[in-house]
Amino acid sequence: MTMSLGAANAAGKYVLISHAPDSDSWWNTIKNAVKQAGEDFDVTVDYRNPPSGDLADMSRLIEQAAAQNYDGVITSIADYNVLKGSLKKVTDKKIPLITINSGTTKQSEELGAIMHVGQPEYEAGKGAGERAKAAGIKSFLCVNHYATNPASFERCRGFAEAIGADFKKSTLDSGEDPSGVEAKVQAYLRQNPGTQAVLALGPLSASPSMKAIDKMGLKGKIYFATFDLSDEIAKGIKDGSVQFAIDQQPYLQGYIPVAVMATMKQMHTTDLKKVSEAVKNNPKVKARFDEYGLLPVYGARHILSGPGFVTKDNIGKVEKYAGQYR
Repeated sequence: MTMSLGAANAAGKYVLISHAPDSDSWWNTIKNAVKQAGEDFDVTVDYRNPPSGDLADMSRLIEQAAAQNYDGVITSIADYNVLKGSLKKVTDKKIPLITINSGTTKQSEELGAIMHVGQPEYEAGKGAGERAKAAGIKSFLCVNHYATNPASFERCRGFAEAIGADFKKSTLDSGEDPSGVEAKVQAYLRQNPGTQAVLALGPLSASPSMKAIDKMGLKGKIYFATFDLSDEIAKGIKDGSVQFAIDQQPYLQGYIPVAVMATMKQMHTTDLKKVSEAVKNNPKVKARFDEYGLLPVYGARHILSGPGFVTKDNIGKVEKYAGQYR
């Protein structure tokens, strides 16, 4: 009996702390990923979150994790300034920290994290723009429904720079009201009839933009791409009116940090190049990613979970696992 306990302890105990309230179902995919990574690497992983999404609660959860001496802490950088102090308690104890989801690689490094796993906004926009450029697109409209978040504009900027368009002239602060978004998109397309493509930053702007395009008789004639997925977007991908959806592959944001920390502990090394290589070539990891159709990008230090692209070719697989592993 003591042997199995020893083995379990040797494998490690980790915690993932998110900023998401209980009501946010998007994080279910990450919870499932954490559970499967725990099974694959024979480690214990706890999931913690502030029930109402309160960041002061999140800070307390991080401080508790530092006090409980976990073998590793995984957290989202929901607000750099709010969480900085509590995350210092983790790194001061030399507990490995990996950041995921929101935040930048630069913030992650400043917080003393060993790695960030997420989708950099500019690179995601640029990757989408490169696809559009290959299809001959030279002009576009970026419909930004959450302009209150400065990072959102990086998506538009990346796309604009990839196709050689003027980023400022191509970007619309649409607000979130669906009829308002629809009216603004129609007005823009009337004033700029040569617009070849529309990029929406998520379902909230994609849905009314698709409606506007349809009403103007441009469905299937204008190149349309969006961030994230919804039933309507999936339908558009299948009927060809939506070229692709940009997917940040949240499963990877839960699975990879656990895989990295467990591998570091098993290999007794902090050499991230060796660790990433071992994770990448692990047969269990490969089997999971192949089954769900996931493609991480392994960098020198950080691992990108996106951009992944959902197209006509892989929409079947994505729909099959939507809300669970995709």
